[in-house]
Amino acid sequence: MASNVSETYRPRIALTSYLQEASWGVWNTTAAILPGKYVEAVVASGATPILLPPLGTDESVLDLVDGLIVVGGPDVDPSLYGEQPHPATKPQPLRDRHDSALIRDALDRDLPLFAICRGAQLLNVVLGGTLIQHIPDVHPESNCQPAPGVYGEAAITTTPGSLIHDLLGASATSPCYHHQAMDSVPDTLRVTARSDDGLVQALETTEGGWVLGVQFHPEQNASDLRLFRGFVEAAASYRSEQSATMKAMSPA
Repeated sequence: MASNVSETYRPRIALTSYLQEASWGVWNTTAAILPGKYVEAVVASGATPILLPPLGTDESVLDLVDGLIVVGGPDVDPSLYGEQPHPATKPQPLRDRHDSALIRDALDRDLPLFAICRGAQLLNVVLGGTLIQHIPDVHPESNCQPAPGVYGEAAITTTPGSLIHDLLGASATSPCYHHQAMDSVPDTLRVTARSDDGLVQALETTEGGWVLGVQFHPEQNASDLRLFRGFVEAAASYRSEQSATMKAMSPA
């Protein structure tokens, strides 16, 4: 496909972020932050990162970007899928509201969407799915969160014909860190990868467009950026298509 975007153009990728206490230098105060691995993965994949703090939510900011990454973080509020909180569930409603609004708008405009860990869980909930609030209660053999601050390893099997299968092949491994997981999945999404313990590891849209949610943390594996590169390629195609549409609509 002929591109209307310069070969030197770097797709602009919006990433959600945290708003919470952080320390740097002599300071310890509330800050808008994001683990550097996400930013490094976006840059290494050929794109320009733009961080969106979970305040002042304005979905029209997505007019300015070519893709959205909804990153990991705290638990999704179980009230969003009609359940009472488990004792181990610790949500941040501010982020839920912000990220949910961006997810809905990205889906409405067919913007490439890459949802990671909590991002995948929220994508599932936004579209009507539910979550397992505490995996050890259901799958005590799972090792998704070995210890505080220690990543486990997810070994996944993918579904032929899916985005994740095309990018990773039939199977792959990746770092993981979560105590919640997808439970029921709405008809607008399909499961495209699972781990041996039966947990959902990837979701994709059934309605077209580049939408991928993964339960694991691919940004933690700098030597394997295939998912990020596939996403950035989709973002470049999105910008090219948008540019072509605008050109066709412009007066001669």
